[in-house]
Amino acid sequence: MSVIPAFKKSFKRNIQLFRVIFGIHYYNRKTMENTLLKRITINADICHGKPTIRGLRYPVENMLELMASGMEMDELLKDYPDLEKEDFLACIEYAAKLTQIKSIYRIAS
Repeated sequence: MSVIPAFKKSFKRNIQLFRVIFGIHYYNRKTMENTLLKRITINADICHGKPTIRGLRYPVENMLELMASGMEMDELLKDYPDLEKEDFLACIEYAAKLTQIKSIYRIAS
């Protein structure tokens, strides 16, 4: 059995599980990406130019750290009432896009 088809199958299963856990019911992944990524803004005058959620001074970096620490969606929404579930999903989508690079070059230090 090839590794690639097994990975694709498990990846699709994980995406479906992710959608069930977070209650996402999008029919088209491309539409979801475009909609979610519009929520991430970069403005040199806000948070020193770091990516933020809808320009509200909530850096994507901080929200990703909270999610990585194990906070559940309900806790995040309770702690940040001016943010929506889609804002946190946009952070995840943004991080996923950042990892989709072709190569990494070492810079002399």
